[in-house]
Amino acid sequence: SERLETIESCAFLCCDRLHRIAIPLKRGLFPFDPRRQEYNQFNYCDQITTVDLVGGAHTKTIASLHMESWRSEIKEEINRINQVLPNTPADEKTEPIKRWVDSVIDGMDHYKAEHYRYVKEGVTLLELALWKAKL
Repeated sequence: SERLETIESCAFLCCDRLHRIAIPLKRGLFPFDPRRQEYNQFNYCDQITTVDLVGGAHTKTIASLHMESWRSEIKEEINRINQVLPNTPADEKTEPIKRWVDSVIDGMDHYKAEHYRYVKEGVTLLELALWKAKL
């Protein structure tokens, strides 16, 4: 569920029947295990190969991005984890998932900022044109 706040340390550790997970796109979803000095929620889940995102916020954000190249790049980044996980050693499954979540959020934040910059620039040009037309 998109209401999920955290997946605690060792939550699925050594769960060898887990093939697929669905998680929300949120920072802080994976707390660091200070005792083991690692992120380990999915470590030793030999069969995990697929991560899906739940909730529609990321889909709406992607659809609203100004340029097709931005939308394509974010979609590629979202799909990247499912190419990485099958080749990730079983004892290192959590770290790439965590890095991927952060990377997708960072990319979306970057493109949203760029989108707002273009919108602001367009509004400024429109205001200048209207001001000039009134003279």
